[in-house]
This record gives sequence, C-alpha cells and structure tokens, in this order.
Amino acid sequence: MARDLRIPKALRALPAPVRWLALPLALTCTTVVLIGSWSSAASRIEVPNPTPREAGYCKALAAALPQELLGHPREESSPASPYVAVWGSSPRTVMRCGIERPEELNGPHAKDLSPTVDDVTWWSQKRDDGSYRLVATMRRAYVEVISPAGVYSSPLDPAAALTPLVKAHIPG
Repeated sequence: MARDLRIPKALRALPAPVRWLALPLALTCTTVVLIGSWSSAASRIEVPNPTPREAGYCKALAAALPQELLGHPREESSPASPYVAVWGSSPRTVMRCGIERPEELNGPHAKDLSPTVDDVTWWSQKRDDGSYRLVATMRRAYVEVISPAGVYSSPLDPAAALTPLVKAHIPG
C-alpha cells in the first residue's frame, strides 16, 4: 500500500512495464533534445544581409566557388544561403560574403597583419579558439573566411586559394 502512494495517479492507470520505462524514456528523450539543440545552435552560421549591389557580387562569387577547397569537400551550410559556403565538416572552413565592415577595423585592430595576395588585402584576426578570421577589405563587398586552427599549414591558405575568385567577382 505504501508503494502505491509514491506512484503518481496518472501513472497508476498504466501497466507496470510502461511505468517502469517511463522515467528512463523521459530522461533519454530529454538528453536527445538537449544534445540536438546544442549541436544545431553551434553549427548554425549567421547569414549576412548584403545590400542589393553587394548581393549581386556575392551571388556571382558563389556561382564560381569550387566544390573542393584545399582537399576539403564543400558541404551544405546551415542555413543554406548564396552568401555562405562551407568546406569540410569538423572543423570546417566557412566563407561569408556581404558581411558588414568589421567594427575591429575602426580600433587598434586596424593595424593587425593584413597581407595582400594578388592585389586582394586580407585583414587577419586570431580568435580565442585558435582559428583565424580573414576579411577581404578594399572591395565593394566584404568577404570573410574562417580558417580553423590546425587544418592548414598556414591560416592564410584558404583565403589565398579563394583570392582569384574574390578578385574576379568583387571589384576593388
């Protein structure tokens, strides 16, 4: 009798095997939902909102992007957008076209290393996770490339590989 008092009234109407599985099933479902929401939030990429003129340049660039970048296959970005391209899975290289001018270029970071590759200047910024953010400046649309840590011999490699396409499709 004392054992029945601990079982909620709604569960007492269910057969014993269902009651036994209710808690483990609820915990499993909760875990799956939490893990799913964490991974999808981490894998989502902020899609730029370029001006109409920038959008035209970015769409032309997107049409010319390779299916493989330095040995890494192109993957579907989440969400899908003509302004975002992703290569590799984990870690991955991300290119976004039509981003706003980085605020860091207005402060002391404006003097950070900005190598020029074939007349395209790439402002670089080392991020806390060891990856590099490279932004093509002095163009009619800003192009950002995130180079993950430890994937390439130089963090500039993905940006350098994309330079001819940026130069051809986004005027300076």
